[in-house]
Amino acid sequence: MAKFELKLPKMGESVAEATITNWLKNVGDKIEMDEAVLEIATDKVDSEVPSEVSGVLVEQLFGKDDVVKVGQTIAIIETEGGSNEAPKTADVAKPIVAEVEKTIEVAKETVAPVDFSGSDKFFSPLVKNIANQEGVSVAELESISGSGKDGRVTKDDILNFVKNRTNQPVVAQTVTPVAQPVVQNVQPTATSAVPVSVNGGDEIIEMDRMRKLISGYMVASVQTSAHVQSFIEVDVTNIVKWRDRVKNAFEKREGEKLTFTPIFMEAVAKALKDFPGMNISVDGDYIIKKKNINLGMAAALPNGNLIVPVIKNADQLNLVGMAKAVNDLGNRAKAGKLKPDDTQGGTYTVTNVGTFGSVFGTPIINQPQVGILALGAIRKVPAVIETPEGDFIGIRQKMFLSHSYDHRVVDGALGGSFVKRVAEYLEAFDVNREY
Repeated sequence: MAKFELKLPKMGESVAEATITNWLKNVGDKIEMDEAVLEIATDKVDSEVPSEVSGVLVEQLFGKDDVVKVGQTIAIIETEGGSNEAPKTADVAKPIVAEVEKTIEVAKETVAPVDFSGSDKFFSPLVKNIANQEGVSVAELESISGSGKDGRVTKDDILNFVKNRTNQPVVAQTVTPVAQPVVQNVQPTATSAVPVSVNGGDEIIEMDRMRKLISGYMVASVQTSAHVQSFIEVDVTNIVKWRDRVKNAFEKREGEKLTFTPIFMEAVAKALKDFPGMNISVDGDYIIKKKNINLGMAAALPNGNLIVPVIKNADQLNLVGMAKAVNDLGNRAKAGKLKPDDTQGGTYTVTNVGTFGSVFGTPIINQPQVGILALGAIRKVPAVIETPEGDFIGIRQKMFLSHSYDHRVVDGALGGSFVKRVAEYLEAFDVNREY
């Protein structure tokens, strides 16, 4: 028998770690090749880790809610044949285990253990043991502002809390319907949060993991960027007529539905090539000019949450390629099949608020980008039509483009010129063009 080390796979250049949210296989279970062994979550997307071999799961090196680095061994699978034993990678955890065991020995008193099952926040075993030792309740523990990565409570944080608590009274916490601080490492539970009735009428429902992440990102973006908006109305009559004429033939030939989104994305990618000052990011006092044009495409999920998959090198795609990319990412987003790398590397974002009937909107910038474009609903409106014979009133298909940009680095001239260029590309659409 041989032992195979199942490692946390690489999930994109900017993803360094993931949190285990659920083990799909238990020790002793048989596993087929490519069968999912566990579920993980990054700060962008949830996914599964499949097995690269067939065998039996003999060891789980991490538990639920543990944070694992990319490349770390997370499980041992025993396979048929061979005799090479897997390195005992769990040995790297021995110093931590020793410290935890030491704390446990000190904590062996008559204090009843604290029940952490009701908390969605992640606390290390060491922090939990100190809480038990010092009689720190879950409510008190959750109130501590963590100094660790992603706001996690460290050993020093809880010890300082205990020290300061002796000098001030502890105020009992009551349940109130106010927004709680966003914790980026909160993990989803197996079932939806159960509504809690406060007064027989109102309910308090805890936000799920993704909503907490979105909440944190939105607040941080508003606090980081100086948001300014420019609006422009666009006549897209030619685009509507062209799509109506070719969409059936397009789907028959390409096997893909032709929506308006890839047409708009094509125009945005062209405008970004014309105005590279919008295809940048901000890092402190530095501006980073992006070489590639990677368009983020905000997509609504069935549960009401939002995710932004990215179309890589969008300026290099023709309309067929853009349509395939848009449909693929959109379908996989709705099915929960996006990979972490699918949401990484965006340089500019487009969101279609018109999908839900909004005429225009003021979208929040997707950090560290400096701009985001909202596409409003297409409407039939009466409009002035200029002709050589004079002006006439006619029915036209129009929409609003709403451009939010970071006034720290993008002034009105650039922000306004960019969205105007997008409008020009859309209004100049060739009704006789091929796909």
